[in-house]
Amino acid sequence: MSQRGNVVQVGNVHGQGGVRFQNWAKTYGSCPELYFQPTSVEEVREILEMARQRGKRVKVVGGGHSPSDIACTDDFMIQMGKMNRILKVDKEKQQVTVEGGIFLSDLNVELSKHGLALANLGAVSEVAAAGVIGTGTHNTGIKHGILPTQVVALSLLTASGDVLECSESVNSDIFQAARLHLGCLGVVLTVTFQCVPQFHLHEVAFPSTLTEVLDHLEDHLKRSQYFRFLWFPHSENVSVIYQDPTNKPPSSSASWFWDYAVGYYLLEFLLWISTFVPSLVCWINRFFFWLLFSSRVENVAVSYKIFNYECRFKQHVQDWAIPIEKTKEALLELKAALENNPKMVAHYPVEVRFARGDGIWLSPCFQRDSCYMNIIMYRPYGKNVPRLNYWLTYEGIMKKYGGRPHWAKAHSCTRKDFEKMYPAFPKFCSVREKLDPTGMFLNTYLEKVFY
Repeated sequence: MSQRGNVVQVGNVHGQGGVRFQNWAKTYGSCPELYFQPTSVEEVREILEMARQRGKRVKVVGGGHSPSDIACTDDFMIQMGKMNRILKVDKEKQQVTVEGGIFLSDLNVELSKHGLALANLGAVSEVAAAGVIGTGTHNTGIKHGILPTQVVALSLLTASGDVLECSESVNSDIFQAARLHLGCLGVVLTVTFQCVPQFHLHEVAFPSTLTEVLDHLEDHLKRSQYFRFLWFPHSENVSVIYQDPTNKPPSSSASWFWDYAVGYYLLEFLLWISTFVPSLVCWINRFFFWLLFSSRVENVAVSYKIFNYECRFKQHVQDWAIPIEKTKEALLELKAALENNPKMVAHYPVEVRFARGDGIWLSPCFQRDSCYMNIIMYRPYGKNVPRLNYWLTYEGIMKKYGGRPHWAKAHSCTRKDFEKMYPAFPKFCSVREKLDPTGMFLNTYLEKVFY
């Protein structure tokens, strides 16, 4: 092993010291002892071998978008960005096999060249394929599951250096665990996604009220394939968003001025002012609804351009999935909590999305159709806004209605909570203990989950 300056060489692999890792929102970070960017399976294997010899833990990171410390470590960090190739496109089966480090933003473009697309995507595509499934990324659409439901096979490099091929028919138990793996089973080398023929989406956004949407939830869910709504706390205001496949040519009613000058810069400035005068938040929420969401807006584009949207600026978020039949009660309870506590302020929007139940062991939608309720507190110019009361109130309501937190996002749950929430939790634990008996792939976040 040679050490030159900040770079350590082990076999063919270079590890870098002094690297600071931060997630996209800059809410969590760590300083790994060594930071690796391997280019082959052999190199990853060497890193794991070195970690074993030195008794170090290993964390794999992709785009670093998770708004929690799930990817942080002080030991070894592997960034998979150089293992980002498309390995195979099977046009007959409409499936694509990719390396785990490929960003979905690159995959979307490549798939469209082959006339294919993923049936559903999250809001952000600067995320790695292995990471997207690892945390249970989701979008909306009651006929659609979370993104891991689109995975038909994957390969996993375990702590012992073995490569396991997993699918419904091969290593099926490990497959059910690894489709939502939390980064704790091994290094996901390849993922095979089930695709669909390329399609365009027609997006329509129009104003409504919370009462109307909650009273007619069934109708909205039937009326649009990818239905979601945004509720503006401290008001009755709602923006309903329908997205549906279409043959219409691409068109957009968006404008740079409204989206950026107003929707980004003015909002950030006003939210910064509100850190000194919190009572302004109610006014800001109503003002922006009137300014940007009170008229009907339509867009048509290729599917991934409609699914993806800007997360504006840095933010703290929570996102729990509750049984879909509890949507109305839970939202009305959150609204009442804000009304009864004038000191508690909530930024817009509360984003409400829906997903089909599935059989993935650690999926928040395990065995039930679900409603995801995403709350947000922006950090204008990087400044933290007090959010603890709002956070705890929301978590209390989510737990009361049988909620399960989004794995990528910050939450205060521990193993006791997960044992109650997830019937298959013991199964997942036994697979994890078998694949990683020494806990090489654990970190602080995961210790709270498993201990």
